[in-house]
Amino acid sequence: MKIQLSEHFTYPKLLRFTLPSIIMLVFSSIYGVVDGFFVSNFVGKTAFTAVNFILPFLMILGAVGFMFGTGGGALIAKTMGEGDDVRANRLFSLVVYTSLGCGVALAALGFGLLRPLATALGAEGSLLADCITYGTVLLPAIPAYVLQYEFQCLFVTAEKPGLGLAVTVAAGLTNMVLDALFVAVLSWGLVGAAAATALSQCVGGLLPLVYFARPNTGRLRLGPTGWDARALGKVCTNGSSELMSNISMSLVSMLYNTQLLHYAGEDGIAAYGVLMYVSMIFQAMFIGYSVGTAPVVSYHYGAGNATELHSLLRKSLTVLAGFALAMFAAARLLAAPLARLFVEYDAALFALTLHAFSIFSFSFLFSGFAIFGSSFFTALNNGPVSAAISFLRTLVFQVLCVLLFPLVFQVEGIWFSLVAAELLAVAVTAAFLRAKQRIYRY
Repeated sequence: MKIQLSEHFTYPKLLRFTLPSIIMLVFSSIYGVVDGFFVSNFVGKTAFTAVNFILPFLMILGAVGFMFGTGGGALIAKTMGEGDDVRANRLFSLVVYTSLGCGVALAALGFGLLRPLATALGAEGSLLADCITYGTVLLPAIPAYVLQYEFQCLFVTAEKPGLGLAVTVAAGLTNMVLDALFVAVLSWGLVGAAAATALSQCVGGLLPLVYFARPNTGRLRLGPTGWDARALGKVCTNGSSELMSNISMSLVSMLYNTQLLHYAGEDGIAAYGVLMYVSMIFQAMFIGYSVGTAPVVSYHYGAGNATELHSLLRKSLTVLAGFALAMFAAARLLAAPLARLFVEYDAALFALTLHAFSIFSFSFLFSGFAIFGSSFFTALNNGPVSAAISFLRTLVFQVLCVLLFPLVFQVEGIWFSLVAAELLAVAVTAAFLRAKQRIYRY
C-alpha cells in the first residue's frame, strides 16, 4: 500500500517508507566498492591505491547532485505541503535542468584539473599515471553522475522510493557485471574498471531523466519552467550542507591520503581505502534513512504540523540509536572478512587494515546522529544550520584531528582522529537541536 507524505508515521510505517532509500543508498555504496575489489585483486596494489587517491576529486564534482537533490527536494516537498503542486513541478523541472548544465561544466573543469591536482597531492610515477587513466575515463560521465545523486533524493519526494531503488539496483548490477567482464575476463585493468563505473552512472542518471520526462504515476514530472533565481538560491542554501558534507569528506580524504603517504606509505592509503569502502556502505544506512525522512519532515513543516514533527524526530533518534549499535557490532565481527576480501594477498597490509578497523569501528556509534541532524535542518529549510553541522563534522573537526593527532600518536593518531571528529559532531548537533526547538516546535 502506498504511503503518502501527509500521513501519520508510526515506527513500522516510517521504516517501510524509508527502507527503499536505505537499500538504495546501501546498494549504491556496495557497487561503488566493486571497482576497488576488482582493481585490488586483478590489477594490483598500486592501481588500487590510485583509485582511492583520485576518487575523492571525482566525488567532489558529482556532489552538486546531492545539493540539488536534497535542497530541491526540501523546497518541492514544502511547496507540495502548502498545496501548490503546479509550482512544485515547475521547481522540479528547474532544478533538474540546472543541475544537468552544472554537470557538463564540472566535467570540463575536471579535465583541466585532473593532472595538476594529482601531482600537487604527491602522486608521481606509476601512481600518477594510474590516477590520470582512471579519472580520464570517468569524467565524461560526470553529468549523469550528478543526476544519479539528485534523483536518489527526488524519487522519494515524488513518492516513488521503490522506483528509485529499482534504478539504483539496475545501475549497480550494470557496474558489477561490467567490472567482472572488463577487468576479470577481458583484463582491461583500470580502464575497464572506470568504464564499468561510467556506464553504470549513465544508467543511474539517465533512466530517471527519461521516466520523469514522460507521463508517470508519481507526483512530479519534467515540463516547462521559468528562471527563478530566488528559488534556486533557496535550493542551493537548503542543500549547501549536503554539498559541503560531500566536498568536505572528499577534501579530508585527500588530506588523509597525504598524511598516510607520509606516515605509512602506499600501504596506509590502501588500508584507508578499505575503511572508506566499508564506511560508505555502513553510513549509507544513516544517509538513506535521512534522505527517506526528509520529504516527510518538509511536508509537515510546510503544513504547520508541529505534533508530527515532534513524533518524527523522537522516533528517528530511537531508530538511529538501534542502527548505531547494530553497525558497531557488525564492524567488529566483519573486520577480518572485509579486510581479507580486499587485501588478503599482502600480509602486512592485511594486519594494518585489521588494526585500523578495530579503532575505526567506534565511529559508527556517533556518525548517524550528525548525518540525520544536518538532513533534518535541511528538511526544515534551514540551510545555514544544516551547513554548519556538516561543515564542522566533515571538515573542521576532521582536519584538526588528522593534523594534530599524528603529531603525538603517529599513524595511530590518524585512525583515532576519525572517531574523535564524529564524537565532536554529535555534541554540536545536540546543541543545535536544543537551541532551535522553540522555533520549529519539534
